[in-house]
Amino acid sequence: MFFCTFVVCKGSKMSENKPSDKELIRQLMSRLDEEYRLRKSAESIAEELADATSMKENYERKLTEKDKQIDKQKATIEKQKEEISQKDDFIKKALKSKNAEINKAKADAQNIAKAKDKTIKEKESEIRILNQRLDYLMRKVWGSMSERRKTPDDPRELMIDFGAMELTDEEQKDVQQAVEAVKDMRKVQVKAHEKLVPARRKLPENLRRVEEHKYPEGYEGHQDEWILFDDVETSEHLEMTAPELYVRVTIRHKGKRKSTGEIITAPVPVEPLAKSYAGPTILTEFTVGKYFDHIPFYRMIRMVKRLGMEIPQSTTELWFHGVADLMRPLYYRLEEILLSLDYLESDETTVPVVNNEKKKAVKGYLWLAMAVLQPLVIYHYHEGARAGKVALNYFRNFKGALQVDGFAGYDALDKFDGIIILCCWAHARRYYDRALNTDKERASYAISQIDMLYSIEAMANEKKLSYEERAEYRRQYAYPIIRALEAWALAEYDQVLPKSPIGKALSYMLTRIRQLSRYTMDGRYRIDNNLVENAVRPVAVGRKGYLFCGNHDAAEDAAVIYSFMGCCKLAEVDPKKWMNYFLRHVHDYDNDYSLDLAELLPHNLKKKCLI
Repeated sequence: MFFCTFVVCKGSKMSENKPSDKELIRQLMSRLDEEYRLRKSAESIAEELADATSMKENYERKLTEKDKQIDKQKATIEKQKEEISQKDDFIKKALKSKNAEINKAKADAQNIAKAKDKTIKEKESEIRILNQRLDYLMRKVWGSMSERRKTPDDPRELMIDFGAMELTDEEQKDVQQAVEAVKDMRKVQVKAHEKLVPARRKLPENLRRVEEHKYPEGYEGHQDEWILFDDVETSEHLEMTAPELYVRVTIRHKGKRKSTGEIITAPVPVEPLAKSYAGPTILTEFTVGKYFDHIPFYRMIRMVKRLGMEIPQSTTELWFHGVADLMRPLYYRLEEILLSLDYLESDETTVPVVNNEKKKAVKGYLWLAMAVLQPLVIYHYHEGARAGKVALNYFRNFKGALQVDGFAGYDALDKFDGIIILCCWAHARRYYDRALNTDKERASYAISQIDMLYSIEAMANEKKLSYEERAEYRRQYAYPIIRALEAWALAEYDQVLPKSPIGKALSYMLTRIRQLSRYTMDGRYRIDNNLVENAVRPVAVGRKGYLFCGNHDAAEDAAVIYSFMGCCKLAEVDPKKWMNYFLRHVHDYDNDYSLDLAELLPHNLKKKCLI
């Protein structure tokens, strides 16, 4: 750089000090003209001056030398010009390269800045989502699991915001009447806090009593020396005997009838499982233990081992499969009865299943259908995904109201003739509950309005209204509040981010508002599907115990057995008593087709006082 700058500066200085070529030539020509005039003048006076010729020759010689110098200087100038031009080209290329590098560096810096800003936004969004999930999990772990609603301390929570709502004056009047009714009801419900004192419960009278007599010290062996009083002091304590394994030996006697001489042998008893040493009681203990008490296989096998016998796991698996096969005809009859009803609730849950081909657990699904007005529930296993086609196939012949949690897989059923879909207000409320930390004002308002709907249900329960009266009660008080809540949600939705918790809550409710409001049409319909959700929980509890099903057949067997354990729970029937009765009488229906298998359902046996 020093060299280049020096040369340029030197060249510039030379250009400033040296005259240009044209100037030199002009000067030279001027000089030549002057010499020429002088030479002419000398020739004219040559005659007079003898020395003029000699002077001319000398001057011409000098001019020649001068021309040579000029030519030499011209060559030097041209060479310098060429060098300067080369150096200018080099400098231009260097500057161009540097500018390209600078521009590239600027572009890279801009791209890095944009990428950094994008990364920061993504991280902020991820942090926000993780914080929301953390808050949700914290509430799940440490918060209250109950969805009970309390009377609000702030009376403003019972106010309706008519701000941007498009409601007629008549609709606003109906809403205000409903709110006032809820206020009056809640005033009546407010009671003084009562301290609960724990009391010792009396032991049930139906339990067998074993008397244990205690006598005064010195009485034993000297009874003749004592007089015992009739009044005694009695105390009761709950005891439990350990289960016992025993072998039932069936002895078939043979005899001869005297009148006919006929020899008759006692018939072979029909056992639940052919060619198996398992009796009804042991099958009951294992089945109820796993599918009702959620005890894994290996624990039950270990318990039996402590009682004196080791049973291979493969044997117990055959027992479960055999019991499921015995139940399967009744299972199909249960399905037929349940799907013939006109009001059901449905839900679905996962069950891990070992895939022998992939050598790992895959996700299967248990689909539930539950009768609301009868103690009936059925589990249907499907090894595929949680897809709408499963619901379509299962409920294709159903006619009536189907209440679900809002899963989109049921939406297609709403287009079928004879099927109406009801949604769950408890699920809608949960979305707003998750949005409390990010948008407390909107979420609290929506929750307060939904709580008023539940308060109206509590009022109807307190009044013990019939189905027809409850439907009219809902149309008078609940529907106006739903209409106002819908108008409020429409006005607020454009002011929130769609992906935010409050945006998701508003979208969930607005998308399903028709299905959510349909419970007001019939007094039999419930405001939510919490009943079927409660029926799902045993599956989740059992899943934590046995972790997975061994194959798809085992999962189908589990669905069959879970169905009847659920029916026992709904009918408030002891599952062991039902299982024992079922296993002892199921073969009575093998050949007599005049009998209806539905007689073996838990609630029917309870009505007949057979269990």
